[in-house]
Amino acid sequence: MKIAVIGSTGQLGTDLVKLLGTDHQVVPLTHDEIEVSDYSSCLILKEQQPDVVINTAAFHKTDQCEEECLKSFSVNALGARNVAKISKEMKATSVYISTDYVFDGTKKTAYTETDTPQPINTYGVSKLAGECFTALNPKHYILRIASVFGEAGASGKGGNFVETMIRKAKNNEKIIVVDDMWMSPTYTKDASALLKEILDKQIPYGVYHATNNGYCSWYQFAEEIFRLTGLAPDLKPTKIDPNYGKATRPAFSGLASKKLSKYGLEPRGWEEALNAYLLEKGHI
Repeated sequence: MKIAVIGSTGQLGTDLVKLLGTDHQVVPLTHDEIEVSDYSSCLILKEQQPDVVINTAAFHKTDQCEEECLKSFSVNALGARNVAKISKEMKATSVYISTDYVFDGTKKTAYTETDTPQPINTYGVSKLAGECFTALNPKHYILRIASVFGEAGASGKGGNFVETMIRKAKNNEKIIVVDDMWMSPTYTKDASALLKEILDKQIPYGVYHATNNGYCSWYQFAEEIFRLTGLAPDLKPTKIDPNYGKATRPAFSGLASKKLSKYGLEPRGWEEALNAYLLEKGHI
């Protein structure tokens, strides 16, 4: 297959390009080459004529989305519409990378693909709109991931949570992390492998949750990072500050898949994935 990867230098995009390139022809597209919110810019896809278009582009600074609603919807929603529209015209498959923030966080067990989205911040609303636009192309996959960590680091966020924790620990900083906000970490190498399997096996189109198995609080995530690396910083738990940031965040957004196991796909647990990432990065 010929596969276009939009956002090819991001955390997920970097791993997708590496992994998919082993068996497929990959067209990596950076932000300089395609701006998804600009329809004319997206016409580069027609020049390339891929069989699959993976859209990892996102405006994901959650608080900034509240201040820049237009930008949030331009990238996350209108961008998804542009990509899906052109993909449909080419009879190509659209893949949209979405988020756990399409849920409100009131459920106390992991959200599955059958749960009804109900976002509580602009970022989540814009990503849900992106899902709806992507679904206008019958040949689509929507993959929800969360709390991403990968070798490339997140553009505009200064790496990722794992690297931030390690840096703070090595600088002997006091570290305070919330212990009442729960999520499902996603190792980009694992999400990439899962998406490759989905495409290779041509499983039915639709929405899939593609995080690593299990969920944890951010505090538990930090504890596991330090346990595995042998670091022993001054780590203290805290509670969610309702006045922190401009965006309301879901208190519980753990994800699980009811669908993937039907096709022999089962992501490994987040602890094992974290260990693999730390090995890859040379931290252990």
